[in-house]
Amino acid sequence: MSEPASISQGIAARYATAVFEIAKESKAVSKLEKGLDEIQTALESSEEFNALITSPVVSRAEQGQAIAAISKKMGLPPVLANTLSLMAENRRLFVLPQLVESLRALIAEDKGEVTAEVVSAKALTKTQTEKLAKTLKARVGKDVIINATVDQTLVGGLVVKVGSKMIDTSIRSKLNSLQNAMKEVG
Repeated sequence: MSEPASISQGIAARYATAVFEIAKESKAVSKLEKGLDEIQTALESSEEFNALITSPVVSRAEQGQAIAAISKKMGLPPVLANTLSLMAENRRLFVLPQLVESLRALIAEDKGEVTAEVVSAKALTKTQTEKLAKTLKARVGKDVIINATVDQTLVGGLVVKVGSKMIDTSIRSKLNSLQNAMKEVG
């Protein structure tokens, strides 16, 4: 991990821990989760929002006013809206994507869930996703949420990442292994 990325992760983790603890004490974790969905949607779909949180040209006051208006329009829970305002005041909005990721991890851990990043050569059917989640639950002992993406360069098979473990059953990796073995022989 590069130094700026690890600094961002550290900042985001501290904010996330504080926000999560406050939300848990006030029994507002489900509201927090809905607010995170709203922020995630904005991060993924709005170039203006991303420019607002990352631009050094936008002043603290402008960021604060914009974040307050956005929070109100999105209907974010007070703990999240106040945290975003504090982050704007401290010029820390650039860590918002990492904050969302850290908060989602804390919420999932609290629920006894784990997220599995699954990459497949073609889109998984609902049945395949359910069967994979059931199989992974048996292995890790927690409910598994599947985050599936498609990468056609895999040719076939799956790449599954759960926490720090990775299972690569893709044909691409098998072909690469075979190619390396043939290089060693020849």
